[in-house]
Amino acid sequence: MTFSDSGNFTCNICGAECERPDTPAGREVPGCSKCGSTVRLRSLIALLSREIFGVELPLPDFPVLKGVRGVGMSDPEELAERLAEKFDYTNTFYHQEPRLDIVAPAQEHIGRYDFILSSEVLEHVPQPVERAFVNLNRMLKPDGMLLLTVPYRIDGHTAEHFPELHEYALAAPGGRTVLVNRRRDGSLEVFENLSFHGGDGSTLEMRVFTETSLKEILAGAGFTGVHIASEDVPEFGVRHGETWSLPIVGRKGNFRPPSAEIAEAYGHAVSKTVSLARELDFHQRARQEAERALAERLEWVRKVEAEMEARTQWARKTEAELEERTQWALALKQEKETALADFQRGAAEAENARRHIQALEKDLAEARAARARLESSFWTRAGRKLGAV
Repeated sequence: MTFSDSGNFTCNICGAECERPDTPAGREVPGCSKCGSTVRLRSLIALLSREIFGVELPLPDFPVLKGVRGVGMSDPEELAERLAEKFDYTNTFYHQEPRLDIVAPAQEHIGRYDFILSSEVLEHVPQPVERAFVNLNRMLKPDGMLLLTVPYRIDGHTAEHFPELHEYALAAPGGRTVLVNRRRDGSLEVFENLSFHGGDGSTLEMRVFTETSLKEILAGAGFTGVHIASEDVPEFGVRHGETWSLPIVGRKGNFRPPSAEIAEAYGHAVSKTVSLARELDFHQRARQEAERALAERLEWVRKVEAEMEARTQWARKTEAELEERTQWALALKQEKETALADFQRGAAEAENARRHIQALEKDLAEARAARARLESSFWTRAGRKLGAV
């Protein structure tokens, strides 16, 4: 995956895939979500790879060359650890062990290193800064190289913030940090509006270089070849948004990596390539087998889905028939209930008629009895009148 075709880039320090910003980020803006690398550091490591191997490789892909000795100056921890995995590499500090004072390096450092990395350091060392460059050259082997970054302007000459610095200290009267300097003639001077890298109270900026002065200082220190790495390396997220403060390499000679270690690393790379090819072939065959099994499984799933669809249609048809029969049964039930209601209504009417008839028969019997009594009474009275009774 590359910067141009995916919108992402590979961090050449930790190997993580990172999102590409829409516009070039500043040199100090963290661009890797894993290690927090900046354009400054990624461009410096791209320059190191190009100087040693002739191509830009991500640091995790560097061959192991323990015959190549390097030293760093206050590197970020992760960068130093990864460089130590690939080279005979030591990260050093000015204020803690392992110490390296480039103003007066110990004899054990002289002529010892194939390369030196110095990122954002030389603008902080005491003057004369030319002395530090000379010492860095002395620390290198005859074919060694210095790779550095410093903030610099394009035109003009180096601007020393404290040109007569001699005996000095930082103070904070009223809470604002100032520099108090006693010049060689004994007079005192106070500097305000100081510039610190890393925040107020961190490393004090002593100067601002220019491109012209850096080339002059490197040449004066004995570096025979100087190159400013202005090239973008988009696959590693290196897009320079400015034409200044770019990585610089100062070559003392013509560096050549140890041929025996290069051959061994190449042999390891070939063996790894063969192993990876075999592994890839195995994975391809496994993938083909998995695809075949998947195709068979999909065919079985399609058959099961077709059978389920047929059963679903049968169930829907049966459900429709059951619905129809249910409606018919409900209609019969309604008819039965209506007939029963009619029957019960008729029975009630018959019972009322029977009772009415009984009442009429009773009334008729009573009328007949009354008539009989009347007739009996009538004939009795008539007989008496006639004298027959």
